[in-house]
Amino acid sequence: MRISELSARSGVSVATLKYYLREGLLHAGLATSATTATYDESHLERVRLIRALLDSGGLSVAAARRVTDALDTPPPARHDLLGVAHGALSGGPLSPAEGSAATAAAALVDALGWHVGICAPARAELERALAAAAAGGLEVPARDLTAYARAMHKVAEVDVRGVPRDSAAAALRHVVVGTVLLDPVLLALRRLAQEDVSSRTPS
Repeated sequence: MRISELSARSGVSVATLKYYLREGLLHAGLATSATTATYDESHLERVRLIRALLDSGGLSVAAARRVTDALDTPPPARHDLLGVAHGALSGGPLSPAEGSAATAAAALVDALGWHVGICAPARAELERALAAAAAGGLEVPARDLTAYARAMHKVAEVDVRGVPRDSAAAALRHVVVGTVLLDPVLLALRRLAQEDVSSRTPS
């Protein structure tokens, strides 16, 4: 299909598609001349993914590019998919927090016996989030943090069960898109659950 048809089918303007091409978000089409190219269903699927990442997921163009780069070069080992996906979504290595937040995060992972890499992006994200909460006057008790972690572990079990096993590319796409687009779902469910629990709690 020509870029005009890709635009019509995706609902994205030609100018925006050309921007995606320049930014490396969308892979090049098959050149038919010096100034024209044809595109296929893989381009349509990628455009829809890009829109989901930018609009629903709220990612920046740079973050979306990290995701598409990872999708184009998936790692061979299935377990490594999570590391690639989390690294793409986090923006790369984060400087770990210091003090009580780092101690609390490390103690939590150790106490639960979780197999988590010392350089895992989510570990640094947890440390920084706890540090930000403390700076805002909210200290999260270890008991509560453990309860949150155990609840999220059950969510993670559901997540991992749903990862496709037929190809690394399909698995990586599932992990990345699922993380970006389902995080708001999890947040909404938490708020609904809070309302339900509050309504059942005597005043």
